[in-house]
Amino acid sequence: MTTFRHTLLAAMLALSLGGTAAARDMPVPPSGILGMSDTQLSPEFWVARLPDADKVVLDTPAIAAINERVARLDPSMHDIRHLPATLPRDQVKGWIEKLTSRPGKPLFDTEGKPLTAVAIDAVMTNAALAAIPAQVTPRYGMAVRRAALRGYPTDLRAFSHAGDTDIDRFQESTLFPGDPIVVVHTSQDGHWVFVASPRYAAWMHADDVAYGDAAAVFAHVDATPYRIVTGAKPMTVYTPEAPAVSELQLDMGTRVPLDTSLPPDQPVNGQSPYTSWVLSLPVRDAQGTLSFHPALLQRNQDSSADYLPLTRANIVRQAFKFLGERYGWGHAYNGRDCSGFVSDVYRSMGVQMPRNTRDQSISPGLTHTIYTDKDGHDERVKAAMALDVGDLVYIPGHVMMVIGKIDGEPYVIHDVGGMSYRQADGSLRRIKLNEVSVTPLLPMMFSDDKTFVDRMTSIVRIR
Repeated sequence: MTTFRHTLLAAMLALSLGGTAAARDMPVPPSGILGMSDTQLSPEFWVARLPDADKVVLDTPAIAAINERVARLDPSMHDIRHLPATLPRDQVKGWIEKLTSRPGKPLFDTEGKPLTAVAIDAVMTNAALAAIPAQVTPRYGMAVRRAALRGYPTDLRAFSHAGDTDIDRFQESTLFPGDPIVVVHTSQDGHWVFVASPRYAAWMHADDVAYGDAAAVFAHVDATPYRIVTGAKPMTVYTPEAPAVSELQLDMGTRVPLDTSLPPDQPVNGQSPYTSWVLSLPVRDAQGTLSFHPALLQRNQDSSADYLPLTRANIVRQAFKFLGERYGWGHAYNGRDCSGFVSDVYRSMGVQMPRNTRDQSISPGLTHTIYTDKDGHDERVKAAMALDVGDLVYIPGHVMMVIGKIDGEPYVIHDVGGMSYRQADGSLRRIKLNEVSVTPLLPMMFSDDKTFVDRMTSIVRIR
């Protein structure tokens, strides 16, 4: 008890000094990443430190109960299985205007030049909001490839600051092959459609959608047997015979049905299937119609016959599969952002989380503790010291996943732009990361005078 009290008081002192004491006690390697060594970049380093690492934290029924609560209670989720035959204009317009409103601040293009009023006018005109009919008939379909979800019907990239091209303000999220959607509106030029998926509503390229009836779409979503993609982003086998499913990327947590209709001794797309899983993937024909085609996923690629057990060891190992991946706002740059990272990790274990950081942090379907300005520094430090592996720590605009402790100091893995901390002389050091990184939590500075813990808004515990 005395040892814990001393550790807690030391941590509180470190934070009250803006992280100086904590930083002074941690090694600074040549990389400048405080408190890190090469051995800590292995998931097994962290797994070996965990008691009962392979103990199941939540079983399948408990996870199903969480998913049901999130789907039912969280306003960011969309129950597209049970939509009425028609939707009123105001509902569809509300979905679109939530994202597609005229920007109120200056934006810049990839060359650092201001976006002109003419360019923004063209984008807003292309949204064609006036063309939404009084009653909209949803069209069901599926994403046929990894497809960007955009806030506006354009590929034009927009940034808050000239020369800073890491966060495209027109990018929202990404869909994966086989994700079900409903299309509720088409852009003026016909190249974009506004869609609702279970976790997000936004614009996507029209040719990334294959249309089918709802029964066919959800029969494929629910089909068994299936494989769960447990690797970061494996690809199907290259095949010239079927370009639509050749080297198709399948991101972590994607559920893909197996094609059991083919004889096992016959080639699939010109190749024997005996070293691979035969998947059934959605494809789009020239008219946009949905059908399904077999594709091979090599057995030496990470996949599983079902969702992985939700254990502390699996949380750590799955998270580390993304270590070093480039930060990608809204899953851009063929990567993911902080909330996409944690949701993809948990998705591989069957947990379906809201897409965005804020929605995750306050979701009524998840177990969370909210922190406001009324919560003092000491209370926040106490909570930080009690964090467990897999806990999600939220600050404004960011989320981190706890992976363990070293000498009582909590460490996190997160998809983060950079790390700032106080050096022994009191000066602030800033390191650009821009990737999935491992860092200590307590010394991380949010601003010149606030630490991450001081700015903590929520802790979500998937339990």
